[in-house]
Amino acid sequence: MIADVLVIGAGPAALAIASELVSRGLEVHGLSAQDPAEPWRNTYGIWGREVDRLGLGGLLGHRWSDSLSYFNDQPLRHGLDYGLFDRTKLQNHWLAICAAGAMVWHQGQAIALDHGRQVSTLATACGQQLQARLVVDASGHQPVFVQRPDQGPVAGQAAYGVVGRFSAPPVESGQFVLMDYRSDHLGEGEDQAGAPTFLYAMDLGDGLFFAEETSLALAPPVPFEVLKDRLHRRLAHGGIRVEQVEHEEFCLFPMNLPLPDLSQQVVGFGGAASMVHPASGYMVGSLLRRAPALAAAIAQGLADPALTSPAVAAMAWQALWPLELRRKHALYCFGLEKLMRYPSAQLRQFFATFFALPQEQWYGFLTNTLNLPELVVAMLRLFATAPWGVRWGLMQQQGRELALLGKLLNP
Repeated sequence: MIADVLVIGAGPAALAIASELVSRGLEVHGLSAQDPAEPWRNTYGIWGREVDRLGLGGLLGHRWSDSLSYFNDQPLRHGLDYGLFDRTKLQNHWLAICAAGAMVWHQGQAIALDHGRQVSTLATACGQQLQARLVVDASGHQPVFVQRPDQGPVAGQAAYGVVGRFSAPPVESGQFVLMDYRSDHLGEGEDQAGAPTFLYAMDLGDGLFFAEETSLALAPPVPFEVLKDRLHRRLAHGGIRVEQVEHEEFCLFPMNLPLPDLSQQVVGFGGAASMVHPASGYMVGSLLRRAPALAAAIAQGLADPALTSPAVAAMAWQALWPLELRRKHALYCFGLEKLMRYPSAQLRQFFATFFALPQEQWYGFLTNTLNLPELVVAMLRLFATAPWGVRWGLMQQQGRELALLGKLLNP
């Protein structure tokens, strides 16, 4: 049996693209190392406005109107709702669409892929031979088959968090804290040691809270044991201790992966296609927004019997990474390169300036919904209004900045 598309993976990226493909009448098969209904463990956040525009607000498990950050002793209120997906609802939403489209699932580990002009053949560790006109690798940040160039160290966002009950609330009732960069719990030398971290926390209701110590990005990433120690020291500084742990979260993913080789015949999606926002770490909103265009391009290509599989793959890559998105990716990576060099005090000044931008600018920056001219205007405005120390850090050229700016011109 030759499928139209074989999707590798069963996480959010795989289900997002598979559901869009079956919705267009394609015969889709999936390959997963485990049951695709295996519960997901990580949390997925999204701004309320973003999920509302997608018409998926009903898939949120929690939503907060009181969203804020701390970059000094005074809270900075964002004025936008923030939500967490109900992981089971989100997963079942996509699985139901896949089932309605008669998607066929195979369980196994992919080990080899042989491309032909019309059909690709995938071999699994248990001896299966699966064939499809096109293969989409959505297996995560370390993909099975998608190739990308090596362009030096990759920065990782690392976080350690606890869902549980505390001796006192780590945040106020009904509150969501996006970033709390206050560092009174650290010694002065430690605070300036080159690894700033922040608290990401929220009230989940019924006496349950989520508190997570996060490093925005660093190469190599901040170790989990350091983040765990800092979280408990931060809580202890406020007279708070963890009394009951319902779930521990260990989160680590790459922020500034280079774009894949866009000429390859296997098509990537999600982390496999470097779709993590290089400056914020968000991806689920991008999966939801960009899956339809990718699926439409694949369906259009496969509908033309004269097109070879390499030609369909080229159409798919172009739909996923058009020129403007490639240029924005380079610009975001340039910005992250700067942020990773800022010591704690300078980083707090940067974010205080960033969130003082008009809401449409900082929101569009974080969600990757500004077009390229709008993004450049927002970054220029930030530079113009930032304190001198922040501007000096942006002007210094100490590493890969020029190469990244070169990709802005020729991605």
